[in-house]
Amino acid sequence: MPDHVHLLLNPLQKGNGIWFDLATIMKGIKGTSAVNINRILNKKGEVWQREYFDRMIRDENELLEKWEYMWNNPLKAGLANSFDEYNFYVNPDEKEYTY
Repeated sequence: MPDHVHLLLNPLQKGNGIWFDLATIMKGIKGTSAVNINRILNKKGEVWQREYFDRMIRDENELLEKWEYMWNNPLKAGLANSFDEYNFYVNPDEKEYTY
């Protein structure tokens, strides 16, 4: 999407019964990506809004519903006519990607 990102993630466990919290995860994603975006665009300043919107997924039906929404969102927004035309999908089961 040209003005936002959808992520579906499962926090990693960092200790016995302790997981990384969403605020820490988002700070890492936003910070790292902002530095790289600014470098690529030869700009300085904020890239992301401070807030974010999150949803807790409680069962498999809800997971599938959110996945379908996210997967179809660029097509509904008119950014592509097919999945193959949209270069910004990252599906770990189908593509290689680097960090």
